[in-house]
Amino acid sequence: MVTVGALVGIGLVALGLVLTPGPNMVYLVSRSVTQGRRAGLVSLLGVAVGFLVYLAAAVAGIATVFVLVPPLYAAVKLAGAAYLLWLAWRTLRPGGRSAFTPAPPLPPDRPRRLFTMGLVTNLLNPKIAILYVSLLPQFIDPTRGHVAVQSLLLGFTQIVIALTVNGLIVLTAGTVSAFLVRRPAWARAQRYVMGSVLAALAVRIAADRSRAAVATP
Repeated sequence: MVTVGALVGIGLVALGLVLTPGPNMVYLVSRSVTQGRRAGLVSLLGVAVGFLVYLAAAVAGIATVFVLVPPLYAAVKLAGAAYLLWLAWRTLRPGGRSAFTPAPPLPPDRPRRLFTMGLVTNLLNPKIAILYVSLLPQFIDPTRGHVAVQSLLLGFTQIVIALTVNGLIVLTAGTVSAFLVRRPAWARAQRYVMGSVLAALAVRIAADRSRAAVATP
């Protein structure tokens, strides 16, 4: 069974990623601000299906990564840590932008296209790919039960956190955007906090040798 520590760990990773500007946040905010909350929620439904696709793929293939290819597992783990560091640098660097910074208006889309674009945006989101291929396995211990069941529990934890935060973002995008435009210091603080969280998570994952040993058959 998954430990409380593992659930807390994947929860922190999920929270750090969902609060860091990326393709999903940019698309959801842009649609919510320019086309309204309903459009944002329809887009979020597509994002949710994309999460389920990634989770299904992880459950189907993660055991193979653990048992058959431990060197590849270690390499992907380091790639995940490097990607988190890159996200942290992009967030903290001078001139970094908040996802809530107003952008040029987008033409309105019908619900089917909103759903499809939300799905495609999530499926092509490198943050989510790294999360399921590299970061989620860090919190799985084959000695504590079936790997697929642990993957499901951890994956659903990530999905619940991501959809909750993204849902709040959709519902408040217009208000938050106006707030940050009037208060640039708050926008900078948001970037600094989330960039620091991502950097800390990257260092922790890269330095954790015990997890790589678990993957050895």
